Amino acid sequence: MRNVTIALDAMGGDLGPHISLLAAAKSLQLYPELSLLIVGNQSQLLPLLKKHQLVDHPRLRFIHADNFISMEDNPIHALRHVSGSSMHIALDLVAQGEADACVSAGNTGALMLLAKQALKMLPGISRPALVSGLPNNCAGHTYLLDLGANLQCDSDTLFNFAIMGSVLCEKVEQLKWPTVALLNVGKENNKGSDIIKRCADLLKQTKHINYIGFIEANELFSCKADVIVTDGFSGNIALKSYEGMGLVFLEQLDKAINTNLYSKLLGKLLKPILKKQLKHLHPDMYNGASLIGLRGIVVKSHGSANEIAFSYAIEQAIKEIQWQIPASIAKKLEAVLSERDCLSHE
Repeated sequence: MRNVTIALDAMGGDLGPHISLLAAAKSLQLYPELSLLIVGNQSQLLPLLKKHQLVDHPRLRFIHADNFISMEDNPIHALRHVSGSSMHIALDLVAQGEADACVSAGNTGALMLLAKQALKMLPGISRPALVSGLPNNCAGHTYLLDLGANLQCDSDTLFNFAIMGSVLCEKVEQLKWPTVALLNVGKENNKGSDIIKRCADLLKQTKHINYIGFIEANELFSCKADVIVTDGFSGNIALKSYEGMGLVFLEQLDKAINTNLYSKLLGKLLKPILKKQLKHLHPDMYNGASLIGLRGIVVKSHGSANEIAFSYAIEQAIKEIQWQIPASIAKKLEAVLSERDCLSHE
């Protein structure tokens, strides 16, 4: 694998910059081909860099930022009035070609607006989508988008999401012909809004997407579809419900194991096996949502991510760099647009 450089917005997130630096140290150990550009406030970060013995690391460079965007900041205000933030600089490093990707745990709305401004959209795409590969029942991943970047979407936007999600899944999961479904309130053709129905018609007409129809929420992670497309409102609710249920299940299992002496003894035997088999249900294990549709690679970490979770976001960025996701999406979009032109002239 070729050497890669990632710009890391070290000031984003709820738990402070020490999390991003712990993840940086871990990632540099795991990936000898990785270099990091750490962007943040010098007075806050230099003591932490010294603490984690990163000041003189040959594959790490620190870049000072005067400002940072908080989780409470209005995204539009941040776009127009907060200059020189760590998020701004990290994205500009990608735009200027100094970094191959940006990773941030900061304000999602601000990240989307600033990324659109700095990196621009791919031809034919009007909005980026937030997507993540979530663990399914087949020990693989189901890619769900949008996860909250676009609360309302028209048919064409959902159609574009299907293209982008299909390409991402195909490359990262190495699937030749990933199946794509639309999240709906029923499987019948007459169910759902006019927007969903029209998007279904568009997907049926293209030969570039392996569209299999509607899917309901109870089948999101049943392996019936590799990619599931919906608007950001429904997608975010589905994601948070999945994360919450995973944590409830793990907590209830721990309580059951510690109910009485017999269960505790049995738990000592079973806990290592169960922990190995079920660890993928914890939200930390699939942290790192990709903002796709841009001309560059941007990965959004959970704001509350710990160092393990944040390192998974860095890993996701490395995978997307490896498979050149923006270029792959652009190539697929070109084929789809050409197909549409042919159909319109028939």
